[in-house]
Amino acid sequence: MSQPAISEALLNDLRAHAGSILALQLTDSQLERFSRFADLLLYWNQRINLTGITDPGEIAIKHFLDSLTLTSVLPRIDGLRLVDVGAGAGFPGLVLAIAFPGAKVTLMDSTRKKLRFIERVCGALGIANVSVLHARAEDAGRDPNHREAYDIVTARAVARMPALMEYLLPLAKLEGQVVAMRGAEAYDDAYSAARAISQLGGELFSIEEITLPTLSHPRYLVVIDKISATPRRFPRSAGIPTRQPIL
Repeated sequence: MSQPAISEALLNDLRAHAGSILALQLTDSQLERFSRFADLLLYWNQRINLTGITDPGEIAIKHFLDSLTLTSVLPRIDGLRLVDVGAGAGFPGLVLAIAFPGAKVTLMDSTRKKLRFIERVCGALGIANVSVLHARAEDAGRDPNHREAYDIVTARAVARMPALMEYLLPLAKLEGQVVAMRGAEAYDDAYSAARAISQLGGELFSIEEITLPTLSHPRYLVVIDKISATPRRFPRSAGIPTRQPIL
């Protein structure tokens, strides 16, 4: 890992895109952490399956910049509690933790080896505002330490929307927000999840289109406000939201 995977030119592009697209000013220290994060991602990806994206330029855009797009719909992140459900290798949660050191970020995943990777990255980069949670979302949603405990709940490419809402909305506190990162199917997804959103205490706030450089298709952020408490019967036991989604 002696030669950085992400070149200085790519880091400068990342800084420029974050500034022009998101009005987000990344510091030299943050860019250095992103560079080292990419190195560790590629190094450990040879040992455990973390990502199918291995081109440094694509890592900068499809992982780092894509994760940072959440700042376009969230008025503030610093000082808030955020949980990333199905965090995988740390997208978007670990990226947001680097960009917003004042946020309290929990990275939740049911695969322990991915959480161990995240812990290695945090240790190597000196990231102090991250905690990891080895759990299924259905179990965390019934745990009083996590149920309705977070200001922001997010997920990227975890499940179909009706099931995803049952994973995410029980974790959001009243007046908190859920942000689901989706692809071209975002509008159909939101429509299919309308009943689940309503039953679980949410209300669709907006669907925001995001265009990233070098990508031909836009991304979408589906933003849901938590307007009432989630009924105690939700989330249902592990596996049921996927097999029997609220439709």
